[in-house]
Amino acid sequence: MIFSIIKSIKEYINKHNLNFLIDILLFVIITVVLHWLWWHVWWKLEVFDFLHSWANHLAHWVYLGSTWVLNNVFSVKHIAQNDTLFFSNGYIAIIESCSGLKQFYQLFFLLLIFPGPWKHKLWYIPSGMFLIFLINIFRIVMLSFILLWKPDIWDWAHMWVLRPFYYVVIFGYVGFL
Repeated sequence: MIFSIIKSIKEYINKHNLNFLIDILLFVIITVVLHWLWWHVWWKLEVFDFLHSWANHLAHWVYLGSTWVLNNVFSVKHIAQNDTLFFSNGYIAIIESCSGLKQFYQLFFLLLIFPGPWKHKLWYIPSGMFLIFLINIFRIVMLSFILLWKPDIWDWAHMWVLRPFYYVVIFGYVGFL
């Protein structure tokens, strides 16, 4: 029964040239599995304490990049201290979970698992990680503006717009491979 359903789905996909749906489904499945492994396996193992130190290190670099952009590109009034950006009406603490390390991990394994030529993967992985780093700085800068101009939507923008934005960028990036 189940095999006939799968066969019918495959035939429909092939008949209507919808193979991209398989790629989207593969992306979603791999991303969900990697997300689950990150929070329920790797992050909890004491053997991987270096992940926490790397996350803190990356968070500090995101803080430095965000501070630089806020100062030198937008001249936004704020105080930067101890990986925290203080504004007239609030602050943004750039902590371990703001580092982008989980997104580096997801991109790395997505590109390893996803079909594509290895010669592209060798340069796609480091350039994708750099892109994620820049997107993370963009996220913090946008959150800074939201905190200054519309602080009442900060939590919503953080959770439902700028976090998912990572996955839109990763999906688009993996799609180019």
